[in-house]
Amino acid sequence: MSLLIEPIPAFDDNYIWLLHRPDSQVCAVVDPGDEDPVIERLRAKGLQLAAILITHKHGDHTGGIRGLKQRWPEAVVYGPARESIPMLERPLGEGERVAIGGLEADFIVMDVPGHTEGHIAYLGEGVLFCGDTLFGGGCGRVFSGTYEQLSDSLARFAELPGDTLAYCAHEYTLANLGFAKWVEPENAALLARELQDRARRERGEPTVPSTLELELATNPFLRQEQPTVIAAAEKWAGQALPDRHAVFRALRTWKDREYD
Repeated sequence: MSLLIEPIPAFDDNYIWLLHRPDSQVCAVVDPGDEDPVIERLRAKGLQLAAILITHKHGDHTGGIRGLKQRWPEAVVYGPARESIPMLERPLGEGERVAIGGLEADFIVMDVPGHTEGHIAYLGEGVLFCGDTLFGGGCGRVFSGTYEQLSDSLARFAELPGDTLAYCAHEYTLANLGFAKWVEPENAALLARELQDRARRERGEPTVPSTLELELATNPFLRQEQPTVIAAAEKWAGQALPDRHAVFRALRTWKDREYD
């Protein structure tokens, strides 16, 4: 039976991702910033928590760990080896595998720093749990990592199969597409996506996951080497930009200063 992935809304705009299969009571969650909505959902479904997957250290992704461990003490906490994660039991880095017993799910770890210094992503089953590295139509801010790191991490995502489903941790898509239109106002795929995603939100539906193919067509931060994106970044910066890193820094700074 196929892996089921459901959003558990938390706070104002977070998504905690619930992984389970219809023929099993075993489940896992990704980035539980709050335990209460997770406990409520798992009780309603009669599920038993086996694993907690963490992408990075920020509290809106880790705040529910302690409460979930109190309720399901045998659940294993996985997370980045290079960050301080509460109750971390399985520190992970590039290329390591996470096989969740009873869930029949297998993921490989990608080191994708930039938003934070040790951010990781989980890739497998045709999906990518990318935390705050990649958003629908955008990317995370640079906090404790570097612009160069985040540019490189996004470039790695761009090389993955186009049908990979990207499960990010926030409902930021419409706001991000607004900035994307500043960068590429004549991008037809972007304009079509905005209409589709606006309709989804009006129906109360999430805009994520999206495919990497869609992100490559509409997300300026995955289009760092496209001539239209380079031209827009150089126009804003007022100078020629020598490489992809410089283009990314200009785009991210432009969004931080004038849009967000």
